[in-house]
Amino acid sequence: MDELIKFDRTEEEVNLLSPLTWAYVGDCVYELYIRTMLVNNTNMKPNKLHIETIKYVKAKSQADLLDKIKNKLTDEEKDIVRRGRNTENHHLPKNSNVIEYARATAFEALIGYLYLTKRFTRLREILKTGEDI
Repeated sequence: MDELIKFDRTEEEVNLLSPLTWAYVGDCVYELYIRTMLVNNTNMKPNKLHIETIKYVKAKSQADLLDKIKNKLTDEEKDIVRRGRNTENHHLPKNSNVIEYARATAFEALIGYLYLTKRFTRLREILKTGEDI
């Protein structure tokens, strides 16, 4: 996941961004990862790819994945997750509850934070762990 788009903020500046901003980016990064994984490993047509992608990127799946990887996170990553989970969000998808959506937002915040701070090796490890689960 080498740098595709130039992002010029320092880690200190990333730390000052809202956890919802991290989650906004993390949502995109995670969905692109899942879509790429499915294209690489299947011969599905686009409509089937979309249906399969939704299984991974919906709030429940992301919340469940966070639960499965939380013991493998560093203290700093746990703090990022906590900040993402506790951020007030006024949006709630129709197929999710508040707790599940908060945990999914926490997962996306972690993914976005790692991407924005250019910790691509760690990001790959976490994404690969999720893939293995």
